[in-house]
Amino acid sequence: MNVYTIGFTKKTAEQFFELIRVNKIQLLIDIRLNNASQLDGFSKGRDLKYFLSAICDCDYTHAADFAPTKELRDRYRSKEISWKEYEEGYSSLIEDRNCLGELLEQCGRYENVCLLCSESEATHCHRRLAAEMLADKDPKIRVRHI
Repeated sequence: MNVYTIGFTKKTAEQFFELIRVNKIQLLIDIRLNNASQLDGFSKGRDLKYFLSAICDCDYTHAADFAPTKELRDRYRSKEISWKEYEEGYSSLIEDRNCLGELLEQCGRYENVCLLCSESEATHCHRRLAAEMLADKDPKIRVRHI
């Protein structure tokens, strides 16, 4: 199974949906805390679900259990904590929520799934951490950031 990650920031709708299409993504899992913000443009959850289906024949689900808390995110953005501390906090949060098994089961129904968040690069983004956690649980999972 392939687990891709993607961020929509700094991408046009054409670039975003083309990446989903050419990588044959079958399920996009939105792991943002808020998927309905007015600032999200084409990536609002309700619209995204429609566009993914119509343009890419791709399913959509929102999995807020994989979003960091607002407090954790804000502490990192304000430089109150380091990236390493953010990673540790996020890992603990996911462990406490005990939600990896359910996500693995959901992903297992597809060959190509993609984790979505807003950050343009995966380096300092929770979607990379979530993908790595999934890969640690199942050695058959290959992670790719698009």
